[in-house]
Amino acid sequence: MLPKKDVLLIKHLLVNKKTDEIKSILANLHPVDIAQILADIKKENQKLFLRLMDTAKAAEVIEEFEPSERLALLSQMTESETIKILENMSVDEMIDMLQKMPSTEVKRVLSKLPSEYYDELQSLLELAHDTAGGLMTTDYVYIFSHVDVSHAIEDVRKFGRDAETIYYLYVVDENKQLLGVLSLRELISAPRIKKIEQIMHKNVVSVDVGLDQEEVAKIISKYSLLAVPVVNENNRLLGIVTVDDALEVIEMESTEDIYRLAGIVFEEELMTSSVFSASRKRVFWLIICLLGSMLSGLVIKCYSHVIETFVAISFFIPVLMATGGNVGTQSLALSVRGLTTGEVNKKNFLQFLGGETLAGLQIGIICGLILGLVAFIWQGDISLGLAVGFSMCFTLMLSAFVGIFVPMIFQVLNIDPAIASGPFITTVIDVCALLIYFAFSIFFINQFSAIGVHYYLWKHLQGVAL
Repeated sequence: MLPKKDVLLIKHLLVNKKTDEIKSILANLHPVDIAQILADIKKENQKLFLRLMDTAKAAEVIEEFEPSERLALLSQMTESETIKILENMSVDEMIDMLQKMPSTEVKRVLSKLPSEYYDELQSLLELAHDTAGGLMTTDYVYIFSHVDVSHAIEDVRKFGRDAETIYYLYVVDENKQLLGVLSLRELISAPRIKKIEQIMHKNVVSVDVGLDQEEVAKIISKYSLLAVPVVNENNRLLGIVTVDDALEVIEMESTEDIYRLAGIVFEEELMTSSVFSASRKRVFWLIICLLGSMLSGLVIKCYSHVIETFVAISFFIPVLMATGGNVGTQSLALSVRGLTTGEVNKKNFLQFLGGETLAGLQIGIICGLILGLVAFIWQGDISLGLAVGFSMCFTLMLSAFVGIFVPMIFQVLNIDPAIASGPFITTVIDVCALLIYFAFSIFFINQFSAIGVHYYLWKHLQGVAL
């Protein structure tokens, strides 16, 4: 993170058009720090600021922004400047940006690029953006299996300059079929006369071009890779997905899951989405909540005669519903995370479900004892205290069960478990909590009314104690 005083200094120099001083400062700064400054300066100065860097560095800086922000920055440049910057951007970052542009604009930009770029970018744009093909870059180094180490080192020197990474060197045959892999360290430390096929690792972890990007990220994480090769159905090497792209996917997918847990449809460009778009994406789950609340109201109406007879029952309805919703949301978060990471699966699900349900029961016993005692002391009625206590206990146990069980049902149905969002779980729990509470209230009131134990008993016990 660049110190604020340095940012202010560069801003001051920019306002006063001290371009030579700015150039000398930018030459020693990392692209991430330069991007921080660029985002912080006024829009009318951004064009001048970008022109103070060489084209290669300007491309690196622009890559630090979101695709829509890159478009906004490039729109300030001339067409020739834009083309030069695009030529210096990595292929995968360029694809991300082009996918955000209208098709007519994409064709116009591609037509201005050198012919060797056109065919490659056109084929990559046809791949789904959320797959390995859409995530991969074609800036990588491959070597042939039949060459010796000395020849391979020369190839790395020749082609490695523009590669995304050269730590992994992928070994192919004349048809570019993936045969093996070796690290740069293994290559430079091997005898120069050895053939590559003699020192390569044949068991290569690779992904299919159509594999979902989330699965690609999981594979990179599982095998602790810096990159993973992307192949087609014939095992032909098409490109690689690097760990930095995988981290972006993990961040995006995690954000998407959090949004869904809150009942909000994921919006990739948070600050650029319209008010209408934001409301449209949220209203569905809010309508579900509204209908659920109406259902809760219907349950209360059905038991209105109980509340009219014993008004104190209504005092504890909000506590039961809120606490049950909280426990359900906690269990939902655990379940979604476990299913997403693969930590929870069909084999151990029952064990996980049982453990979390028992945890809910234990929490329910503790909270039930506390709330039941409060109800008894406050209202002086044993039946109410027992009804509240038992209701809290069973509600929290059920909440934990529902929070774990529902996402698994979605998983079995091949629906993203995160779609079993907080509002949906909370609505189910609210209705169940009310039914449990009224059932226990009726039961205990009837039982204690039959044996004549009521408010006077509490007062009598107080008198004896005194």
